[in-house]
Amino acid sequence: MPAGTKAITRRIKSVTNTKKITKAMEMVSVAKMRRATDSVLATRPYSNLAWQIIGNISKSKNKIAHPLLEKRSGQGKIMVILITSDKGLCGSFNSQMFREIKKFVLDNSDNNKIDFVVAGKRGELFALREKMNITATFEDLLNKTKFTDIKPVAKLAMNKFVDKTYDKVYVAYTDYISTLNQKARVRQLLPIIQDDNLGDIGKKDETPEQTEAQKSLDYIFEPQKKELLEMLLPKIVETQIFQAILESVASEHSARMVAMKNATDAANEMVDDLTLTFNKLRQAGITREISEISAGKAALE
Repeated sequence: MPAGTKAITRRIKSVTNTKKITKAMEMVSVAKMRRATDSVLATRPYSNLAWQIIGNISKSKNKIAHPLLEKRSGQGKIMVILITSDKGLCGSFNSQMFREIKKFVLDNSDNNKIDFVVAGKRGELFALREKMNITATFEDLLNKTKFTDIKPVAKLAMNKFVDKTYDKVYVAYTDYISTLNQKARVRQLLPIIQDDNLGDIGKKDETPEQTEAQKSLDYIFEPQKKELLEMLLPKIVETQIFQAILESVASEHSARMVAMKNATDAANEMVDDLTLTFNKLRQAGITREISEISAGKAALE
């Protein structure tokens, strides 16, 4: 076998082995994505309803006061909870989040000092590379995805906001829209507000009639309003962080599934091209050998 065809044969074998790996990773991502999307769709109604209750309370005639609702000057420090993946090979999942974070820092760095609480190794590496200030890191949050695991993150955010270390707390996550579409977002978590916040994760547009009905709602608190809010508001914060992580998990597995499918398809195309090149070289070699045999026979005659 000519040297050229031997090199192509080795290349075909190498690409075929790579294709087997990407195909296996694609199938694993499909299974994980299904579980993750089921979790996202199951928790969205609870998350949205909890946020809707807070929105209705904030619009009620009885004004409420709570440390987690306290609006400040906005000139103080900012905390950003950055949610990324621990592993790569997931297409643009992390890169689009990094672009969104860079834009957020650029828009806010003139008036505020920004600290990051990072969930995910890729986010930590990005923050270190960009020389951003990291105050805490949490690993394996996107692998476990249990509500109890996010409680330390929520507690850290609430404690630092209540003691006025930070004027605002944001969460940066990737919103799962569909298998082929995920969008990086940076949303305000604290102080708790209704407008343009985490309550619109998976939220459907409300009709004018629904909006008008909510404006007219008023609540009777039992037990006392303060006791109820002390229990409800921290749960709301925890729920929103948990929902953001679930959205990011579903987005990560969807992005990885698509990336591995594209890699597998590209490997198939490469094998086809290499096989065609191999066949052409082999045919050329056979033709050359036949020509040499014919020429030798003619010379003998």
